Amino acid sequence: MDDESPRASHLNLARLPRNLWAVSLTSMFTDISSEMIFHLLPLYLSNVLGARTSVIGLIEGVSETTSSLTRILSGWLSDRMRKRKALTVLGYSISAVAKPLFLFAASWPVVLVLRFADRLGKGVRTAPRDALVADSIAPEQRGMAFGLHRAADTLGALLGLLIAAFVVYQTGAAATQLGAGTFRWVVALSIIPAVLGVVSLIAIARDPVSAAPASAASTPAKHSTRVRFSPRFWGFIATVALFTLGNSSDAFLVLRAQERGLSVFQVMLMLVTFNLIYTLASVPAGMRSDKVGRSRVILGGWIVYALVYAGFGFARTGWQVWLLMSAYGLYYAMFEGTSKALVADLVPAEARGTAYGVYNAAIGLMALPASLVAGLLWQGLGAWPGFGAAAPFWFGGALALGAVLLMALVVPRLKSTT
Repeated sequence: MDDESPRASHLNLARLPRNLWAVSLTSMFTDISSEMIFHLLPLYLSNVLGARTSVIGLIEGVSETTSSLTRILSGWLSDRMRKRKALTVLGYSISAVAKPLFLFAASWPVVLVLRFADRLGKGVRTAPRDALVADSIAPEQRGMAFGLHRAADTLGALLGLLIAAFVVYQTGAAATQLGAGTFRWVVALSIIPAVLGVVSLIAIARDPVSAAPASAASTPAKHSTRVRFSPRFWGFIATVALFTLGNSSDAFLVLRAQERGLSVFQVMLMLVTFNLIYTLASVPAGMRSDKVGRSRVILGGWIVYALVYAGFGFARTGWQVWLLMSAYGLYYAMFEGTSKALVADLVPAEARGTAYGVYNAAIGLMALPASLVAGLLWQGLGAWPGFGAAAPFWFGGALALGAVLLMALVVPRLKSTT
């Protein structure tokens, strides 16, 4: 559907643009901070605050979905202003300010507000940031560039999880429940990389001279507001939305691991393994998409997802969940960066910010029903008993297969231009 003849791709670190380094470094620091907190958050909600799975699903869903319109607005503004950096810095700053406040989160409504604030920051920054990357790299290297960005982002997650795991180990390696004191120590340490991420972006990134032809740059409002996206772009967005409806928050994977018998420390090490695989596979997956086409790599990622989620449903022991979580890293590596490169392939340069806003909004809008459904399937509602902890994963795997069929059979038949 991209697609584009096969392309040659190679990784030449010395010739990569400064904006790619800036965004990658900022994402690494920010994910060090975020992953220290947010993978422990469902355990904090469940073990310390006593929240039920339906409440955890509500928090995760609302925090993603309510920032969706912000993603569209910030992307559109970055197209209209021809300025990506300012909005990207603003978004990272909002998230950095929100994180220390988790020190005072003593009830789940407070967690909801703070989680929303953090995701609001992500909503402000994501579309302009992705457009900044796409503006700064040649089309034949987009897959590699987004793969490198995802690798840096995930390396940060890996380092953040190692730090959090060290704190958990020092405060009780064998504990099956997370303690409030442990969580607050992790939050306090997360403040440092959050600040470094914002500083790195301010110091290194620069807005490209022009992300579009000169005529478009001189009248940005005209071009960014009148652009029409192709049917193929909208078909891809609809397919991603269907897939995301079954892709509930990864908080449920953490709860599944604990429910299958892993201690808090073992859960952290499991997540380290996941992020290691994700980091190592992201650049090769992105480069592969430059050679064989984006859709093939995305389809492969979704098939891996369907198989892994089915496995989560059937898992009986903690080590099985751990093994499946490792394979889950391959799905992320194959889909996350490649899908963003595909968005840039399908839209004109002067509308990339808006397109990334639409793409991220589609994912965000599906996050609320996806996580709510997962929580209710796990727990049950009123007179209807839940199907059990395995049900959300079988549901997600089934929708992933539906997305594969749409991506393979329907979307390629749509027009690639308006």
